[in-house]
Amino acid sequence: MFAVIKTGGKQYLVSPKDKIKIEKISTEEEKEVIFDEVLLMGNDEKDIQIGDPLVKGAKVKAKVIKQDKAKKIIVFKYKPKKRYQNKKGHRQPYTEIEILKILSSSSKSAA
Repeated sequence: MFAVIKTGGKQYLVSPKDKIKIEKISTEEEKEVIFDEVLLMGNDEKDIQIGDPLVKGAKVKAKVIKQDKAKKIIVFKYKPKKRYQNKKGHRQPYTEIEILKILSSSSKSAA
C-alpha cells in the first residue's frame, strides 16, 4: 500500500514503515500525527485512487521520531572591487516521521 501526502508545501510518496524527513511541524516527539491531505493512494498499479484534489476519507497516520536541524550550509555573497562580502550560515529545521498506517474510507485499517 502506498499514498502521496502533501505537507509543508511538498508532496511525499509514503508507505507503511517508511521514515521520512518533512518540513518542521509543531508536534512533540513520540506523538502521533494524522495527515488528511492525501492526493493519491493505492495497493498496486491496478488499484489506484486519484484525488480531485484530495482522496475523500483517506488519512495517513504517522509517529514523530525526532525534531532536529539539518547540516549547516554557508551562504556567501561577494562583489568584486567593491569591498562587499557577506557570510551567513543556515540550518533548516525538520521533523523525522515514521508512517504507521494508511487509512482509506472503505477499509478502516488498511496497512
